[in-house]
Amino acid sequence: MSNPEKPSRSAPALPQATARTLAHYERNAAAYWSGTRDHDVSQNLAALLNAIEGEPPYSILDFGCGPGRDLLRLRLLGHEAVGLDGTKEFVAMARAYSACEVLHQDFLALDLPAGRFDGVFANASLFHVPSAVLPEVLRKLHATLKPRGVLFSSNPRGNNEEGFNGERYGCFHDLEAWRAHVGAAGFTEIEHYYRPPGLPRDQQPWLATVWRKS
Repeated sequence: MSNPEKPSRSAPALPQATARTLAHYERNAAAYWSGTRDHDVSQNLAALLNAIEGEPPYSILDFGCGPGRDLLRLRLLGHEAVGLDGTKEFVAMARAYSACEVLHQDFLALDLPAGRFDGVFANASLFHVPSAVLPEVLRKLHATLKPRGVLFSSNPRGNNEEGFNGERYGCFHDLEAWRAHVGAAGFTEIEHYYRPPGLPRDQQPWLATVWRKS
């Protein structure tokens, strides 16, 4: 849902972190959509879909779907795509753009059905979750997946900094810290890679990881 920028201040109380971040996206929804609607994340979508077992179509939760860019792509590929976002304006935009079901839920107050989805696509979203509550959020994503379901995540990487950059809250995990968080929630790593592809590592700010529910 955001760009890979680093925080400048330490973490506040969790409700403030969530409220300020969501308020930022509410105020800037149209500009965010204009700036991201043409981003190519086909590598990430393929990483998720290729890891899911069984025959398609699949049931996919787009976690932090924003205005619905990837929801529409998943639907056009023939999958049953459901979006989720905490920003009210994004939810309205995503419903109109994708014609998919979109849940309006704060990441810190998730209410998801158990064993519902073959895959969760968390593209540029989970890094907004404060590390203090990340274990609970990951456990809820684990629970909403079917047996051996797949979680994809892509986050801006860092050295485990956490806090506000302007009005947006972010956590910038390195690979080892991210592995520890997701592994503790009951997932087994399938693969990881850095983005954009084909560049030196210091020019690849995004860490993508693919996990199976174990």
